[in-house]
Amino acid sequence: MRIGELADAVGVTTRTVRHYHHQGLLPEPERLANGYRTYTLRHVVVLARIRRLTELGLGLAEVRDVLADEAGKDLAEVLQELDADLARQEEAIRERRARLRALLEAEGGLPSEGPVSPELAELFAGMGDVSGSPMAVRDREVLALMEGTMAPEDRERLLGTLRGALGSPEAVERAQRAYALLDDLADAGADDPRVAETARVLAACMPAELLPEEDVDLDPGHPFLRALYADFAPGQAEAIRLALRIVARGRRA
Repeated sequence: MRIGELADAVGVTTRTVRHYHHQGLLPEPERLANGYRTYTLRHVVVLARIRRLTELGLGLAEVRDVLADEAGKDLAEVLQELDADLARQEEAIRERRARLRALLEAEGGLPSEGPVSPELAELFAGMGDVSGSPMAVRDREVLALMEGTMAPEDRERLLGTLRGALGSPEAVERAQRAYALLDDLADAGADDPRVAETARVLAACMPAELLPEEDVDLDPGHPFLRALYADFAPGQAEAIRLALRIVARGRRA
């Protein structure tokens, strides 16, 4: 039997047969005087078993263990391990689908900053359409970044803080005013007279819980704040810096 006949008999390609030879799964056949391989019924049986095992989901290393007479694992043990692994994958898939359903069914739909948690998506929806405010859009991006990089317990604290800060129409209105004032500073320098008023309005919207525990982290040399300030015009960055310090002083009082 030639390699093509062997492959046809089992329903695989000749390339697959050669790959199994290379992996040491299928014994090399004897060669005729003309150099052609000649396969026997034994090769058909082994190749068919390899196909059945791989269709069950076994990797080639696991197939090798099953086929080897001296293997430390028998077929039942390997299949039990495979079944346990598939059960873990099923659970992971169920959890991922549950998260996807929650995102798709979130009130207000998916935000442009997504994917974010359903809770954060709901908070964004409560702010209404902010596409006309570059500062509001940027703030959402930062919040989405923070949520995506926090530990689960820190994420819950962040969401709780935001719900408290934006939980009323009045709070949303204050936040929108702060965004508008910051937008107006897009071309302003750090010494612009509007900076101080903007900082006061922004500080009134900013929960103290969002600030780091140590005031040293409010230093403009801190890596995160340095990157944050660099993304804003000088007047905007100065207003944010002053607002952070106002909130920090209030927390210490």
